[in-house]
Amino acid sequence: MTSTVVYKGDLRTELTHLQSGKVIETDAPTDNHGKGERFSPTDLMATSYASCMITTMAIKAADMNLNFDGTSINVTKIMSTDAPRRIAGIVTELNFTEKFTPSNEQKEQLIRIARSCPVEKSLHPDVQLTVTFNW
Repeated sequence: MTSTVVYKGDLRTELTHLQSGKVIETDAPTDNHGKGERFSPTDLMATSYASCMITTMAIKAADMNLNFDGTSINVTKIMSTDAPRRIAGIVTELNFTEKFTPSNEQKEQLIRIARSCPVEKSLHPDVQLTVTFNW
């Protein structure tokens, strides 16, 4: 088993990662009856995509002896305006530090790694993915 999810009331859940015991709380978004005081489940999905890209890139960057520390991703989740309610798009903008100095060939490898992360490969093809790399 990977995790447990417990409904806590007021459209909030508590997610526990069983191996570490770490807990995340979620809240429904304000556009769907929630308070928006925590990540929503769809926020987590969009953010998981970015986390997966940056993690797989960091693994490859370490293999390349590149300093990947400080790399960040801005994430924007776009919800569909029609039914059924779903994520229509995820916009990600990767920002690298001045310490990160890959060659053009390494950049191409890192882009391939990012764009083949397990979360991207698990998303429905109708989800529009926009990825910008700010080298």
